Amino acid sequence: MASTTARVLRLLSLLQDRSHTGRELAERLGVAERTLRQDVQRLRELGYPVHATRGAVGGYRLGQGAKMPPLLLDDDEAVAVALAVGLAEDGSTGIEDIDASLTRALAKLQQILPRHLQRKVTALRSATAVGPATVGSREPDAPVPAAILTVVAAAIRDGVTLLVTRDGTETEVESYRLISWRRRWFLVAYDLGAHAWRALPVAGLARVRSASRHFAARSLPDDDLVAFVLREVARTGWKVHARVTVLAPAETVIARINPAVGIVEAVDAHTSVLVTGADALETIAVYLSMLMMDFRVDGPPELVTHIRTLARRYAEALPGDGEAS
Repeated sequence: MASTTARVLRLLSLLQDRSHTGRELAERLGVAERTLRQDVQRLRELGYPVHATRGAVGGYRLGQGAKMPPLLLDDDEAVAVALAVGLAEDGSTGIEDIDASLTRALAKLQQILPRHLQRKVTALRSATAVGPATVGSREPDAPVPAAILTVVAAAIRDGVTLLVTRDGTETEVESYRLISWRRRWFLVAYDLGAHAWRALPVAGLARVRSASRHFAARSLPDDDLVAFVLREVARTGWKVHARVTVLAPAETVIARINPAVGIVEAVDAHTSVLVTGADALETIAVYLSMLMMDFRVDGPPELVTHIRTLARRYAEALPGDGEAS
């Protein structure tokens, strides 16, 4: 029975990948085609919709069924699903009943994960915080290899330094936290070379490897490391930065914007300065339009030109004198 069960599970794994001919499946499983047909029937009895087609190009494939049967995942797929569900749970979907379902699904998956996969998932989840959702234009994605995240998470878990390479230079850092925000990853780390706290974009790291040197944890730059990353991103983390004078008190501007949009400094009781950034001038213009306050762009000149173009387009889009409004 154990041999039959293992073979049927192997058959299911093959069918979940793609369709196969009966001869190909029988050869892969090392059985006769009659035994293969019996195994296919066993899968059907378990609720798996295995479809068969005849002919030279015929074979077996999995189709959509009327109910959800058990699902087989390889190691990488299981880790990916656990992490995705965990991040969705941490970030909260805002959809009624979904968050509770995510929690139950994650608990079921973690219960059956092998120990070595549990350690990988636990390390990544415990090392990661999720930034807030933001309204407005979304910056381009910055995908990160899972292998790099795994190395960083293990270093955070074990309290060892990392050697990170960016812009062709290798630096040793103490790693403290991974922050996932708007499909981007940032590493909160203390740069031992510059003696400064950093919010490093993980996508910008060409190489990451453990230095295996344990360190004593320092006092963090902020009790809220997500807020620290958002401030650093607003200050230095974008391709384009802008300085804008807003004709409103700093408290009013701060209450209006997301912390990731920029840093606000008071000038006087009625005026403040917003230092902001994005990966494109167009995105900054969207942010400024959403302020719903009077402002003056101090720089860069390219942003001034872009907003003048937008102002002309908006003005020309309005009905002329004598037209219905």
